[in-house]
Amino acid sequence: MADNAKPRANTLQVLRHMANRLRIHSIRATCASRSGHPTSCCSAAEIMSVLFFHTMRYKQTEPEHPDNDRFILSKGHAAPILYAAWAELGIISESDLLNWRKINCDLEGHPTPRLSFVDVATGSLGQGLGAACGMAYTGKYFDKASYRVFCLMGDGESSEGSVWEALDFASHYNLDNLVAVFDVNRLGQSGVTPLEHCTDVYQNRCEAFGWNTYLVDGHDVEGLCHAFWQATQVKNKPTAIVAKTFKGRGIPDIEDAENWHGKPMPKERADAIIKLIESQIQTNRNFIVKPPLEDSPQVSIRNIKMTCLPDYEVGDKIATQKAYGLALVKLGRANDRLIVLDGDAKNSTFSEIFKKEYPERFIECVMAEQNMVSVALGCATRDRTVAFISTLAACLTRAFDQIRMGAISQTNINLIGSHCGVSMGEEGSSQMALEDLAMFRSIPNCTVFYPSDAISAEHAVYLAASTKGMCFIRTSRQETAVIYTPQENFVIGQARVIRHSVNDKVTVIGAGVTLHEALAAAADLSQQGISIRVIDPFTIKPLDAATIISSAKATGGRVITVEDHYREGGLGEAVCTAVSGEPDILVHQLAVSGVPQSGKPGELLDMFGISARHIIAAVKYTLMN
Repeated sequence: MADNAKPRANTLQVLRHMANRLRIHSIRATCASRSGHPTSCCSAAEIMSVLFFHTMRYKQTEPEHPDNDRFILSKGHAAPILYAAWAELGIISESDLLNWRKINCDLEGHPTPRLSFVDVATGSLGQGLGAACGMAYTGKYFDKASYRVFCLMGDGESSEGSVWEALDFASHYNLDNLVAVFDVNRLGQSGVTPLEHCTDVYQNRCEAFGWNTYLVDGHDVEGLCHAFWQATQVKNKPTAIVAKTFKGRGIPDIEDAENWHGKPMPKERADAIIKLIESQIQTNRNFIVKPPLEDSPQVSIRNIKMTCLPDYEVGDKIATQKAYGLALVKLGRANDRLIVLDGDAKNSTFSEIFKKEYPERFIECVMAEQNMVSVALGCATRDRTVAFISTLAACLTRAFDQIRMGAISQTNINLIGSHCGVSMGEEGSSQMALEDLAMFRSIPNCTVFYPSDAISAEHAVYLAASTKGMCFIRTSRQETAVIYTPQENFVIGQARVIRHSVNDKVTVIGAGVTLHEALAAAADLSQQGISIRVIDPFTIKPLDAATIISSAKATGGRVITVEDHYREGGLGEAVCTAVSGEPDILVHQLAVSGVPQSGKPGELLDMFGISARHIIAAVKYTLMN
């Protein structure tokens, strides 16, 4: 430990010169691409040098090794300095740096997991620390391993509320394996940051959130080495290192100057700047990366399958959100790496059922949904866990940016949104998710489940656990009848035609509570001599276009969609897209419009035109026209 506490003089010299090498790489890369943020890189050069070439333990030839220390560049616009560090380590070539941001190069403008040494995408500021919390929580409580997690943040992004959600989370869970570094370089994108160089204010705020905090000169490698060593001695508290730095450090006339954010050095100046920095490098790259302690458990999250059939009978009445909670418990028995995160809604989302049986695998994230999504992203990295997030679907809308970044991160997290639509009833419009399908349908590589009974809800949970990419399951508060037998098999992208005959005149497609309204309408219409076909899509994305088109053609091209969601972006629009290339198919959409109000579920379904009565009227209207 003594060597780490006070490195030898030659070690410090190597680290100083490595920092300058990283600066040079960053200037060259941004100059070659004629874009980027070299000044933001230069302020962090010594921090990166000390972290990668002195403090962190990892296998440099295996960036994804489970025992490696983790690093997140939350200030993702400083990507060139991260790439420069890995170039010095030999993972990428120096010539690759000169192709940065080009279409045929994996080195993007901001880091993404397209690169083996990047765990989560960053660049949408304020999200890196939340993901780091998830990694640290996994390391401390699930893996019980020695690896540590480091997150480098900009001072500008610390204005984001999600940063303070993460600070609160890390302190509450005593994440002493987590170190957050604030690169306080005084300058934001368009001007000075609110606190400029008042590092004592950053310190006071971090300490108020329960963090062990050190103030350092961010360009003093010896001070940085000591601060990182001190962090290893602290128990039951995360550590914040508040580093005073200067944007554009080492660049004459640009260091600490405004209006240089996101601007590369002009070619005619870059060569002279590089020569000046090179003149300060006097040592070779004599560094030894410390190997990690290999004490992480072997983990398998593959081939998660249903071990027994659902325990429901046709006609049982149960809400799909409760069926979700019960399914989680069964899934937890099947795989001990299943974890559940909830935002202080466990008694409403029914995730409390899982907590009671597996409290050590339940993470209470309180009402901080943005951080909850980021924590789940971190927990799921390197395939360490199967993460399920549950909260009210309406609350997930505030975390849309984190969800979007999750898709860019190629994550496999599963989100469950309960209390959807006007059918949730008396709570009122603020609690009614009516935009969630549109939101998740817009997310790349996201599977969107909309189960209509307890059987299909249980299957959705199992399928989500083993599906690559992000998954969203929309669940309902209203108790509905079980319509499938336990032996039914469900497949992603495969709809169920649950009522049909050769005499069907109209195809009606519903999901969740509206499927039951469609079945009630079909029974009533049958008494009037009108036969309709009823389809349960099961997944809204991917949608079973083939089944819908063949049914539409069999019913004279007449289709009605009915959904407890706004028209924009929901089931109806998905169906319209699916049949858009087919002639002579007409889709009539029944959906919620306007701002709802409190009321009983049945009253609201009727008020907003998606009840059985309105489906019957729509069928008759369609047949007449």
